[in-house]
Amino acid sequence: MSTVATRSARRHSRWALPCAFVLVAGLVVASLFVGVYDLGRDEFGGEIFWISRVPRTIALVLAGCAMSVSGLIMQLLVQNRFVEPSTTGTAEWAALGLLLTVILAPNVGLTGKMIVASIFAFLGTLVFLGVLRRVALRSSLIVPLIGIMLGAVVSAFTTYLAVSTNLLQMLGTWFMGSFTSVVRGRYEVLWVVGVIVVIAYIVADRFTVAGLGKDVATSVGVHYDRVILVGTSLVAVATGVTTVVVGFLPFLGLVVPNLVSMIRGDNLRSNIPWVCLGGVAIIIVCDIIGRVIRAPFEIPVSMILGIVGSAVFITLLLRQRSRG
Repeated sequence: MSTVATRSARRHSRWALPCAFVLVAGLVVASLFVGVYDLGRDEFGGEIFWISRVPRTIALVLAGCAMSVSGLIMQLLVQNRFVEPSTTGTAEWAALGLLLTVILAPNVGLTGKMIVASIFAFLGTLVFLGVLRRVALRSSLIVPLIGIMLGAVVSAFTTYLAVSTNLLQMLGTWFMGSFTSVVRGRYEVLWVVGVIVVIAYIVADRFTVAGLGKDVATSVGVHYDRVILVGTSLVAVATGVTTVVVGFLPFLGLVVPNLVSMIRGDNLRSNIPWVCLGGVAIIIVCDIIGRVIRAPFEIPVSMILGIVGSAVFITLLLRQRSRG
């Protein structure tokens, strides 16, 4: 009897990922046909479809995968489920780098801004990790609090610079976390984050071992510091590129990995496809809600993500407290 039940469970498990892929593919197709502009009524509908709708949907898919996987990597490297780029100050550092690029070298193109933002995100993540190593962590809740405080300091300095240079309004528009401005010719750098997801899948086992701690990783022959450096670099590039193209996407890297881990456990390699599908599904659903809830106006996807992410974050905190 138990053998039959086991075979049935394995059969359902085998079909779960293809079914989830089909469901997410349906959301992707739906995203292509949601918007104020009626594609079938006007003679320019075909051009609008390829210039605006397709790039926007591709950007949603790439950004959803990138930020979800970045959150998963950060949680393993820090050994804490409450961290992701927006709770470690990484996104704020990327914003500072982008603003400095505009102030000091306004003629730099999108690729140059992406590189500078990624470098600042990398440095900011190293600062966060360096502070963690010097603080006695008695509670897992202290880790995201440190990241949020560091991010607040950097964000305050960025705002001061923006006010001093009359770029405050532009700063708010950049980091709103909206896909409204994504069109053909302005999203292609996001393909870089697709490469990052592939690299993360290749070195997933080393991240998993590093997530067990430095002593365990070193004892099995894994170069702990090198793995930390690779993981930090991947997160920094993903955060920098996403920040430059679409702005902040808060809590996406927090919500998706935790939901996947609660359902499937902590095997990084087998979880990455689910994390990608989950990230794409959540960001597309939030984007569709933002586009239809006050049509013809549009609510930024970051606002919807912030509401959903805050609710999940509080739920995780309450679960942590109930477990003691």
